[in-house]
Amino acid sequence: MPPVNVLCMKWGVKYSADYVNKLYRAVARHLSLPHRFICLTDDPAGIDAGVEIFPLPSMPVDISGPERGWTKILTFSETLYDLQGKCLFLDLDLIILDSIDEFFTLDGDVLIIRDWLKHDGTGNSSIYRFEVGKHTYVLEEFIKQWPALKQEYRNEQEFISAILLQKNALKYWPDAWCKSFKRHCMHPFPLSIFKEPTLPAGAKIIVFHGHPNPHAAIEGRSGKWYRFLKPTSWISRYWY
Repeated sequence: MPPVNVLCMKWGVKYSADYVNKLYRAVARHLSLPHRFICLTDDPAGIDAGVEIFPLPSMPVDISGPERGWTKILTFSETLYDLQGKCLFLDLDLIILDSIDEFFTLDGDVLIIRDWLKHDGTGNSSIYRFEVGKHTYVLEEFIKQWPALKQEYRNEQEFISAILLQKNALKYWPDAWCKSFKRHCMHPFPLSIFKEPTLPAGAKIIVFHGHPNPHAAIEGRSGKWYRFLKPTSWISRYWY
């Protein structure tokens, strides 16, 4: 059986190399299948030697602006260096709690998180699985329709979800597997003053979309003046 692929991206200065390294070690702990861990980046400094590093591919259109997540659409290129077969994309700002073997064995074409707030089929692209070179129309349509897409879609995950749904190619992870730190771990005010965030039963991965990031949550910094957060001690047990 050829190795499966775990892929992440790092660009700019939002995340340090330490985020890549922690994710790399977490995958090694929680994935028993033979695998490659790949990082596409514009700055490989400080990344562990065990990580396969490739340059971040150039976007064929100008995506300058605050929303850089459109870069993920490059994963739907016809070729992606020498990668073949199933590929699991993971954002850097997440923690892995349990085995992720099933993320590769679950039946489906493209699998993604069902967005926790939207109810129109939109996925959250923090975690998605695809087969390299199989859905090139995603990138082709992106190039053809950019920049008009920015008027219709707020970010890449809305566009990716919409076009894959049109092709009946999108499925979703079981709801229990991928949970949001903000939505499912933190407590509402005023309970948040007294109680540390808790882990949802059955969760395999906790996603830290927006604020706070894992390092801030450990220290109890929510990133928002109106959101109280007690220091979250259990993060350090999984994120190292």
